[in-house]
Amino acid sequence: MFRSNNCVAIHLKDIAAAENFYTHVMKFRLVSKSEKYLEYDTGHFLLYVNQDLDTRPPIPSFTVNDLAAAKESLLGNGCVILREDENSLYFRDPFGITYDVIRGK
Repeated sequence: MFRSNNCVAIHLKDIAAAENFYTHVMKFRLVSKSEKYLEYDTGHFLLYVNQDLDTRPPIPSFTVNDLAAAKESLLGNGCVILREDENSLYFRDPFGITYDVIRGK
């Protein structure tokens, strides 16, 4: 049901400082950006840097064909939905780890 993809997200307060660091220090290639997010090609995965009031550790991403069924399964197995929209959700597993799940294409 869940299949890993090539995306990892992080959440940081200072998007300008993050852009400076990931562009000039880490030398990642900036693929796209807005006022609240940056997308980098790191070589093996895409790094999504999101501006957020709460800094979070890296969040791996998974793809599913049926987001509603995935959500139901997660909830039925002790997970907590942290954020969701029509095409994705963040959940915390029973061990305290946060993951991203996106609807496949």
